Amino acid sequence: MQIHINSFVKRQTSNSSYSHFEDVNKDDENWELLGSLIEANFDKAKEGYRKEVLLVPVPSNSSGDCGRGEAVLEHCFYSGVAQLEEGEMFGGRFESRKEGETPRQHITAIRGDSKIPAKSVQIVLYSSTVLAEDGDNELPPEEGNWEVISINASPTEGEMPINPNTLMHNHFGSDGGTDTKLSDSEFVAMLKTSFEYWKDKVMAAEPN
Repeated sequence: MQIHINSFVKRQTSNSSYSHFEDVNKDDENWELLGSLIEANFDKAKEGYRKEVLLVPVPSNSSGDCGRGEAVLEHCFYSGVAQLEEGEMFGGRFESRKEGETPRQHITAIRGDSKIPAKSVQIVLYSSTVLAEDGDNELPPEEGNWEVISINASPTEGEMPINPNTLMHNHFGSDGGTDTKLSDSEFVAMLKTSFEYWKDKVMAAEPN
């Protein structure tokens, strides 16, 4: 088995609106630390929205005591998900997630204290064979090759469902999306779960 940090997940840094693993934007070695943390918890992995997509739960530091030593960094994740309050204002942008991809809508809350220590974390892994369907693999499309695609850090306990917009982009075949392989009834059931979680949440962002 080989676990590779795909370049797509490296957009999730402390100066982005996404959930992040503390300080990886300052030192690439910390991405290797994340890989080690995934390997240590790989036996707890669950299947994601389709075969060959895995969700690996890793420990989070919900105490907020995020220091700089390696022992602390192993459990230092911040969630980019904001719990909305009535009357809250949104911001947004229309841009590609990576160079060459069709732009998408990105809606965010506008907050000065945008991210909080995560209470639960799942790391999303795609097999290289699945990523090869759209040419996004960075390892050979061989059995046993896995690539880290996303850090899903939640402000609440428990699993965080896939964002409904991401699910729809995947299911309906948007540029950059990965086919869900779901039947219509399976898709609606998954979308309902996604909607129920995300209807009062959005990604956070620092004021511009």
